[in-house]
Amino acid sequence: MTVASSVEQLSGSLRGQLIQPSDPEYEEARRVYNGMIDRRPRLVARCADAADVIAAVNFARENGLVAAIRGGGHNVAGFGTVDDGIVIDLSGMRSVRVDPANRTVRAEGGCTWGDVDHASYAFGLAVPCGIISTTGVAGLTLGGGTGYLTRKYGLTVDNLISVDVVTADGSLVTASVEENEDLFWAIRGGGGNFGVVTSFKFRAQPVRDIYGGPIFYPIEKAKDVLRFFREYIAGAPPEMGAFFAFQKGPPVPFMPDNLVDVTMCAIVTCYAGEDLKKGEQVVKPLLEELGPPAALHVDRMPLPALNSAFDPLLPPGLQHYWKADFFDVLSDEAIEAHLEHGPDVPTVQSTVHVYAIDGAPQRVGQEETAFSYRDAAFNVVIAGMWPDPADNEKNTKWVRDYFEALHPHSSGGAYVNFMTADEGQERIKASYRGNYDRLAAVKNKYDPTNLFHMNQNIKPAV
Repeated sequence: MTVASSVEQLSGSLRGQLIQPSDPEYEEARRVYNGMIDRRPRLVARCADAADVIAAVNFARENGLVAAIRGGGHNVAGFGTVDDGIVIDLSGMRSVRVDPANRTVRAEGGCTWGDVDHASYAFGLAVPCGIISTTGVAGLTLGGGTGYLTRKYGLTVDNLISVDVVTADGSLVTASVEENEDLFWAIRGGGGNFGVVTSFKFRAQPVRDIYGGPIFYPIEKAKDVLRFFREYIAGAPPEMGAFFAFQKGPPVPFMPDNLVDVTMCAIVTCYAGEDLKKGEQVVKPLLEELGPPAALHVDRMPLPALNSAFDPLLPPGLQHYWKADFFDVLSDEAIEAHLEHGPDVPTVQSTVHVYAIDGAPQRVGQEETAFSYRDAAFNVVIAGMWPDPADNEKNTKWVRDYFEALHPHSSGGAYVNFMTADEGQERIKASYRGNYDRLAAVKNKYDPTNLFHMNQNIKPAV
């Protein structure tokens, strides 16, 4: 069979759409979230269901094509596309089903967190998510998943019950603590290395409205704010999810005109307890003990409102370059590195986030899931994001210089969802620590030829 006839056969077998370079939809179909990534796949298989995914995986394997998996499409490293290969695009698979009686949520592999938030909020439930509603469920989950609810309810993978996965041989398998346990262990933090996850089943938590929002402070107070945040979050109840940020004032209704595009620092708060009156008291020190905030938007609000608040700042197509690290402590030395580089945040889209991830994640053993950094207290990302490619060199330099100053004070590894494509194998190994060899053995079992290597790649053991 010729390649042309096999392509025609694949097209005829899909309920979804197979897009080729000659098709009018191609330019739109090949774009990804990070505008810095410009690749030209040979095929884009827009899958409608698991059967389409099986057909696309089989086609890639049988024709020796590199396969890239695109879920929500948010991956900043650009792993959701590939030159001259096939993109297995799940972005049309966005069904969400909530079972309120059993407090579970099943989401297909192309869902964003906005899809899940919308469906679960109606029942007073939430799945621990990130901080942007346009983030893909698949990518965030498979890397571990940190966000507003982490300190109280754990990582996203700590709330994962099961997954349906198309493996490299074209099989559709279910993985959970009761079946294919080795695969389920690896999926929880090991990224897209082991197959294409077509659906996720989560345990949902009783969260509807929260109390919180962003509090901005003058940049001159950054040292005081960082030191206060370090002590504050260590003693805060687990219901309080919060992160520190360097940020230029965004053009939003609560921001005074004279502070738009002015560099500040911020603490973004999210109290997700049952008694939101208590949340007001928990947030109160952040409003009073650091002097008057420069601007704020703190109130009772639906969790989906907070989880989508930053979406307008980050439309698809921006240039992205990120670096990241875990930290056991926020040391004085680390704070000095932040103070040296954070105030130079280059654009209103760019930011630095210091996420508190202590609490519930630390009650899970380091070897219980592939996600290794259970002892870390902070997850830090230096996220360079800007609209103009002409600024690429100077803005990526800001990220690299910042990282080089901060990294010596880190725990040594990073959250794989925040890593770029040029990190190198030793950096990947450092991010899984003692779990890497076990991950390589699972990879050898389910993907021995490394068909799925467009990711922070775990190489097969042989």
